This record gives sequence, C-alpha cells and structure tokens, in this order.
Amino acid sequence: MISRRQARRQALFLLYQWDLSGTEIGSQYAGEIDPWARALAEEAAAHAADLDARITAASQGWTADRLGVVERSSLRVAICELDRGEVPAEVAINEAVAFAKRYSSDEAAKLVNGILGGIQREESARR
Repeated sequence: MISRRQARRQALFLLYQWDLSGTEIGSQYAGEIDPWARALAEEAAAHAADLDARITAASQGWTADRLGVVERSSLRVAICELDRGEVPAEVAINEAVAFAKRYSSDEAAKLVNGILGGIQREESARR
C-alpha cells in the first residue's frame, strides 16, 4: 500500500503518459499501479475535455491545450480530487502546486495555484 501522496504522484505520471501517447492508462507505466491512482487517472482521462474547459475558463489568457503536459495533468488530477471532495481543497491544490514546481518550474507552480484557486472560489460560490 502506498501513501495517498505517492498515489497522486502515480496518477499524475499515468495521466502524463496518456496525454503524451494517447495509449491506455497504465500501458506504459513500469511497475505496480495503485488502484486508487489508476481510478483517479482514468477518471481524469475520461473527463479530459470537460476538465480542460474548466481550466481554460479559469485561466487568464491561456487555453488548456497551451499548457505544458505536466501542468495540465496536475490540474486535471487536482480538479478531479476537488470534485470528489474526499480531501480538503487545500490538500488537492497544494499537491498539484508541488508537482508542478517539482516536475516543471516555479512559474508553472504559480500558474497551477492561480487556476486551481479560481476554480475553488467558483465552486465555493456555487454552494
């Protein structure tokens, strides 16, 4: 059993590979895949068009397809987690920001944080 943080990271990698290759989730992943990570990645892939529309709506001057694959994948994973409501929003957002910073850049992390903050504020306003 892996930690939830490790499973999120694995979901990010699975989604990243899917986004780049267009192949089935997990088909290029070396190693055992956590069931929770697979389910999260498959959910994000299945709803990618809707998630990308939400990302684009929350982005100022950027469309989801202009984002790097790391940023787009971390955003998709985080939005799915926000929608599930299984963890506090801050956890999902902080993890996505950390992934963007680690696997892309500080600027990517700021962008991811801004987009997710906007999505979270919009969701909170609806409730």
